[in-house]
Amino acid sequence: MPNDGCTRTDMDRRQFLRKAVTGLVFGSAAQSAISLALSRSLYAQTNLTPESALQELVAGNQRFAANRMTSFEHDLEILKERTVDKQQPFAAVLACADSRVPVELIFDQSIGEIFVTRVAGNVVTSEIIASLEYAVAVLGIRTVLVLGHASCGAVKAAMKADTVPGQISSLYPHLRPAVERSAGNLDKAIEANARLQAELLRTSSTVIRDAANAGTVKVAAGVYNLATGKVSLS
Repeated sequence: MPNDGCTRTDMDRRQFLRKAVTGLVFGSAAQSAISLALSRSLYAQTNLTPESALQELVAGNQRFAANRMTSFEHDLEILKERTVDKQQPFAAVLACADSRVPVELIFDQSIGEIFVTRVAGNVVTSEIIASLEYAVAVLGIRTVLVLGHASCGAVKAAMKADTVPGQISSLYPHLRPAVERSAGNLDKAIEANARLQAELLRTSSTVIRDAANAGTVKVAAGVYNLATGKVSLS
């Protein structure tokens, strides 16, 4: 058997080093690919059309409902680093403050992708309008979704109109129009409220109205089902 002066140990070491170097090269390439994908995700979001931005939310919710989420695969360190100085969310969501409605999870999105405003009953107030106008005019989001949810406590309370402590009853006037259209049905009231609040955004905000008329933003309404995890647009 020929001997070139290399022992078996030497050969094993060389093979190990070759494999290690190859692994580093491919590992680095994979990391670069991931970084590039994240970069495109972060900085190309506002290139979406209003309709495709809404469909991105729908697709994310379908993944969530099917327990096939992909947002957890994102490198959070890279996401945090890329969003330190700027944000470019592709959508805004007005949701209820209910703890059972985790907006980013519901739509399978991560850091910097959704601009979220929350208030009990997902009602439109001057502060909510100001926040969403910022999202439209400054951040360039492409869709606004008003998200109601099943078994909403705020809508239930407004339907009963019971005496409550503190300023809780200040929500009632915002919710009463939907209650009046529900014929006493909670589900109908919740759906009507989401639609009415979306329409209020379209009509009471000149910024959002002008953007909607120009075709640069879409305002939609939907209801989240606590049991199935699915969002139904209405």
